[in-house]
Amino acid sequence: MASLRDIRKHIHSVKSIRQITYAMKMVAAARIKKAQTAILSSRPFAVEMEHLISDLNDELSGCGGLSPAAGSLFSERGAAAGARGLVLVTADKGLCGSFNSNLLKAAAAWLRENRERKLRVICVGKKSRDFMRRLKGLDLEIDYEMTGIFPKAGYAHANLLARNILELFARPEVGSVTLIYNEFKSVLVQKIVRNELLPLKRNALAGRGTARLRDFGFEPEKAALLNVLLPRYVSAQMYRVLLESQAAELAARMNAMEAAYKNAAELIDGLTLRLNKMRQAMITTELNEIVSGAEALGG
Repeated sequence: MASLRDIRKHIHSVKSIRQITYAMKMVAAARIKKAQTAILSSRPFAVEMEHLISDLNDELSGCGGLSPAAGSLFSERGAAAGARGLVLVTADKGLCGSFNSNLLKAAAAWLRENRERKLRVICVGKKSRDFMRRLKGLDLEIDYEMTGIFPKAGYAHANLLARNILELFARPEVGSVTLIYNEFKSVLVQKIVRNELLPLKRNALAGRGTARLRDFGFEPEKAALLNVLLPRYVSAQMYRVLLESQAAELAARMNAMEAAYKNAAELIDGLTLRLNKMRQAMITTELNEIVSGAEALGG
C-alpha cells in the first residue's frame, strides 16, 4: 500500500506534467493561427496554378512542343515500370495524438499493396524516416529525407522537396509517385490524403475541357510557358502540402495536450482525495489509540 509520501510525490509529478502539457498546448495554439493564415494564402495560388497548367495542357494536347523533362511528367508508364515512389509527410515529434499513427497506418496499407515491387521513398519528418528504417522484408530504398523543418516549413523546403520528387520520377523504372499527408480541415478535424502526385495525367489536372486561353496571345509561346510552369507547379503543390501538414500537426498537438491537461487535473483530484482519506484514517486510528489508552489507564 502506498504511503503518504508516495502519494505526495505522485501528485507533485502529475502537477509537473500538467504544467508541461499546458505550456505545449498554449505554444501550439499561438502557432496555429499563423499556420492557418499561411494555408489560406497558399491555397488560391496552388489552385489557380493547377487551373493554368490544366488549360495549357488541354490547349497543347497532341500538339507537342514540350521539353522531354516536362513531357515525362505526363507519361503513363504502366506495368513496364516496376518501381513505385512514395512521399510520406509526418511530424518530427510525437505528443500529437493519432496524427502520426494514422499516417503510418495509411503508409503501411500502401506498402502492402505494392510489396511485390521495388519501392523508393521520400520521407518528410523524423517519424516517417524512423518508420521506413525499421521496415524489414521489403525491397525498399529511402531516396531522400527531410527532417527538422516543422513548424517553420517554407517555400525553400518545398522547392527542395519538389526537386527531389522530380528527380525520383525522372528514373524510367519509377511508374508513379504517391503522396500521403494530413490535410488540415479545422482545429478539430484532420484528414488523411492519399493521391498520385505523378504522372500528372492521373491527377485532377487533366480534362477540365475549357478553352478560355485561345483568345490570348502568349510570349513566350504556350509550350515554353508550360515547360517552365510544370516544376513550379509541383513546388507550389508541395508547399501547400507542407503547410497543411504543419497546421494539422499543431491542431492535433493542441487537442492532445488539452486532453492530457484535463486528465492530469482529474488524476490530481483523485490522488488528493485518496491522500485526504488516508490522512483521515491515520488520524482516526491515532485518536482511537489515545482514547483506548486513556480508558485503560482510567480503569
